[in-house]
Amino acid sequence: MTVTEKPLFCIERLGVIMEPDPNNPDEAWGVLNPAAARSRNGELYIFPRVVAEKNYSRIGIAKVIFDDQGDPKAVERLGYVLEPTASYEKNPRTAGCEDPRITFVTYLDKYVMTYTAYGPLGPRIALAVSDDLFEWRRLGLAKFAPARGVEFDFYTNKDALIFPELIKDPDGNDSIALIHRPTYDVAPWGAPPYQVLPEGVEDSRPSIWISYCPVDKIGSDLRGLTHFSNHRLLAVPQESWEALKIGGGTPPILTKHGWLTLFHGVSGEIIEGVDLQPNVYYAAGALVLDRDDPTKVIYRSKMPILEPTTEDERQGIVNNVVFPTAVDQRIDLGQPDRIDVYYGMADARIGVGKLYVPQKLELEKDKAVAACV
Repeated sequence: MTVTEKPLFCIERLGVIMEPDPNNPDEAWGVLNPAAARSRNGELYIFPRVVAEKNYSRIGIAKVIFDDQGDPKAVERLGYVLEPTASYEKNPRTAGCEDPRITFVTYLDKYVMTYTAYGPLGPRIALAVSDDLFEWRRLGLAKFAPARGVEFDFYTNKDALIFPELIKDPDGNDSIALIHRPTYDVAPWGAPPYQVLPEGVEDSRPSIWISYCPVDKIGSDLRGLTHFSNHRLLAVPQESWEALKIGGGTPPILTKHGWLTLFHGVSGEIIEGVDLQPNVYYAAGALVLDRDDPTKVIYRSKMPILEPTTEDERQGIVNNVVFPTAVDQRIDLGQPDRIDVYYGMADARIGVGKLYVPQKLELEKDKAVAACV
């Protein structure tokens, strides 16, 4: 007899926390895909991607307001922390600082932001640092060492996540580790893009990689933090809800089982050359990675732990999208196993839910697993 169970990680929706202001043209194409971080005095801030017409994106900042039970209920807008002013953030059609993620890196005693710079060569990963979450200093584009017979810098790349603690790289060096999602697309100037796969990679679909920046290479001005090497393939699409591609979602947080990070999977149809895809379906799953060697996947959800089912998730700028990009471990409530998840809804608004880390990890292989509802 087949037993049907839910995935170990399920997200309970708490509702919409931020919607576009109809009177603000900066938000005409939505507020979505935020970073989140606690300040040094414990206040929680989110950093939404704020999109004007023609896909012009800024990164805002907003303080999260909680209700009497400690659940997030609203935000107070506080302006912008990054607007596309650098050359690598602007292109002939538009400009963008997109989809930020923020990690407080203990070794550096600084907040590190990774974001997508929508520049002249398409989307690339950029980094910035801050002491207080309000003032940010750009470090520039991430640079990836050549490997496996290819120039990783030639690939479009996004969905970058930084680990909060040092990780040993494959050579045994203390390093800052980066999860990212290259596309294998190379686009020479004036020519259509084509794929060049790294040696040993057989699946051409965009997948999740991990790379490392040894701390002895960073330097006092921190600009060395943009240089990554020792690239390793971490995860490739496996399930039907990941049929087109997968990519990183939320910055890793340390749990009793290892590093927990949420990722997104995409199914449907991609139409080349179209910014706002009409026929895609974005869902989210969970990965648990080994604490000491995060290239080892301890657990991966077979079915989505979050998928677009509510009207706010199904109708928007891009329909049928849930896109988790931020987590808040609720130590302030004395509940380290509770994690609040902030996510984009249909590329138009921001939702929040909560999940609880299970006491045990059980592989979903001998049972039928239903999706979370």
